[in-house]
Amino acid sequence: MVHLFTLWESRAFYDSFMARSHDRLAASQAGTFTGARVRLFSHRFDVKTGFEPRFTDVDVVRVAHCRVRPDRVENFALMQEKVWNPAMAGSPGMVRGLFGEAPGDEFLILSMWRAAAEHGKYRTERIERLSLRARTAADVAALTGAVVDLEPSWTV
Repeated sequence: MVHLFTLWESRAFYDSFMARSHDRLAASQAGTFTGARVRLFSHRFDVKTGFEPRFTDVDVVRVAHCRVRPDRVENFALMQEKVWNPAMAGSPGMVRGLFGEAPGDEFLILSMWRAAAEHGKYRTERIERLSLRARTAADVAALTGAVVDLEPSWTV
């Protein structure tokens, strides 16, 4: 499985690419992959420090894709900002991240880590406690995610 992240400077640049270049690029890649799922998220806030679309100083990206119960969307976002964000920001090895939102009830949390071992320490020590504090089970209808080892040769 491959996770491909594209980060756009602005919605205008994204729209321009889609209008001018996407179809030609997609046609050139026909048959090279199956089952692509594409989602467009808008940046809502940073995790830790000012987000930079740079992958050269990290080895691992943790991505969490959440579908949130419609009546719990604002609480979910608040808990990300007040509970999860400070916990990740205080974790050694966590470099930066972002919290993105799609229209409706869909969110993406992307966190960048110096190494898999550092992310592993955060997971085992904190996830259950933070989840209870943030009442994540009451907010989240579905959660999928992955810890992605970066392939430097794919970084553009």
